[in-house]
Amino acid sequence: MTRTHTAPRLLVLAAAALLALSGCAASPEVPAETAVATPAADSLAIQDAWVKAAETGMSAAFGTLENSSDTDITVVSADSEAATMIELHETVEDDAGAMVMQQKEGGFVVPANGSYELAPGANHMMLMGLTAALPAGTESTFTLTLSDGSEFEFAAPAKDYAGANESYEGDMDADQ
Repeated sequence: MTRTHTAPRLLVLAAAALLALSGCAASPEVPAETAVATPAADSLAIQDAWVKAAETGMSAAFGTLENSSDTDITVVSADSEAATMIELHETVEDDAGAMVMQQKEGGFVVPANGSYELAPGANHMMLMGLTAALPAGTESTFTLTLSDGSEFEFAAPAKDYAGANESYEGDMDADQ
């Protein structure tokens, strides 16, 4: 009489089946999407962008920046082939009570789900050292760099405008 030991065989088969089935089991919860930050530039827009027409020297760019995100967006710099340098400016009252323009420390903060106006006599982008004349009707392209490193590009037409002849704080030369 041959004795077979079925219990150890069943145990081995059961262990093998368990191992095979465990490979099919769901792995620990992993989020379907990892938290990838959306570039701030994807939430930024500009309305009514325009540049003051100018022959030489300096000009300024205006419009309304709009933020469709739930987070503030900070514009830290601007660039354009229309000028050798662009500064983000604010208009403030100096010690004598006169309104003067100066570089805006920290950049422009466009509030979450809000807007930020760039207007003559107020905050604006100052184009210094124009590379060519900006006659009315021509268009200039601008690239804004945001605090998260993303970039937002837009185009703005030049318009005739008699205003925006404010005084400057510091060593700015209107003939740059």
